[in-house]
Amino acid sequence: MATHSTRIGARVRPRAGRPKLSALSTGHPSVLISITVGLLVLLGLVMILSASNVVAFAQYGSPFRFFTRQLLWAAAGVVAFVVCARTDYRRWRGVGYVAFAAVLLLLLLVLIPGIGISVGGSARWLGFGGLQFQPSEFAKLALILFAADVFSRKKESTFDTLAHTMLPLVPALAALSILIMLQPDLGTTLLLGAIGAGMMFVAGAPLRYLVPTLASGAGVAILAALVEPYRRERVLAFLDPWKDPFNTGYQTIQSLIAVGSGGWFGLGVGASRQKWLYIPNAHTDFIFAILAEETGLLGSLTVIGMFAFLAYLGVRTARKAPDRFGMLVATGITVWISVQAVVNMGAVSASLPITGVPLPLVSFGGSSLVISLAAMGILVNIAYQGRHPRRSPQRRNDGATATRGA
Repeated sequence: MATHSTRIGARVRPRAGRPKLSALSTGHPSVLISITVGLLVLLGLVMILSASNVVAFAQYGSPFRFFTRQLLWAAAGVVAFVVCARTDYRRWRGVGYVAFAAVLLLLLLVLIPGIGISVGGSARWLGFGGLQFQPSEFAKLALILFAADVFSRKKESTFDTLAHTMLPLVPALAALSILIMLQPDLGTTLLLGAIGAGMMFVAGAPLRYLVPTLASGAGVAILAALVEPYRRERVLAFLDPWKDPFNTGYQTIQSLIAVGSGGWFGLGVGASRQKWLYIPNAHTDFIFAILAEETGLLGSLTVIGMFAFLAYLGVRTARKAPDRFGMLVATGITVWISVQAVVNMGAVSASLPITGVPLPLVSFGGSSLVISLAAMGILVNIAYQGRHPRRSPQRRNDGATATRGA
């Protein structure tokens, strides 16, 4: 009888480190990531409707133009999230090489006149019929999958040599950066650099190689920011926006007015004054300014807290990942979303120069939303398969024995 009970217990016992779906509680990291991501997407839809209705009506005669488009992209993003969350993350191993090559090709096509779509002097989009997307958004996830596969095949001891530390990630990152800077897009280039540096550090790259590499990259970024006149004006406007309040400093000043007008609890959702064509790109890069104006300090801190919580869950997922590949993928995704959120909110609050980076999961933009949700789905799968404590089998058997004895 005891043998039969033991066999039954062994048959129903879940595999180590992978809880059954039905056993997941609301406190499980995969569930918490899903809830946080869902709340951010819903918040983004509400704020896009509020921030874009004036400009949408002025340009297209309908206040719902941008909202309906984002709603369709959100539906596609949810499908991508569910598919990636249900797909074993190990299946993405090896996909990074193909994805990286495809992104390089797409970035080259963007630069070809007649193929790439130029908006505001920047050639960043490709279009098929009425559908447009940004290959640079795909580059973030492709870089993460590529670097995770490369570093997971290397032992930490191999990082003792400069060649193993730098190759092949640094040349690959340089190729992406050059193509994206030709668009031009310094913000995305800096974000790719942050992703690469974060993954190199977690993979075990020694500081004696990593620090000089980061210093060199920072020097190139500063040079790129100062050489181009319009980027230099952005940097100078960040240092003193009131020096040219009606030109280079206008967007920063209007953003600060929006943030300061919110007070503690905001003017109310839909009651923003700055969205009445005062602040440019209110529903894209500066949606956090409208959010701060309408929801106040309380709403702003809530959003900041949600991104901080998402970063914590990402770090926890990376630490408990079943293998090195999962750890590196989780690290890359966490660095990506966290740094991009900080850069966006820093620009809105005049804490950082304006770089044109959207607020992930919240700002208007189909390519950014779909790819971000796909990445978060991969993160959810890693968290689901992560190492988590279980009840001791011995304790369960002892409890069963005590019951039979009684």
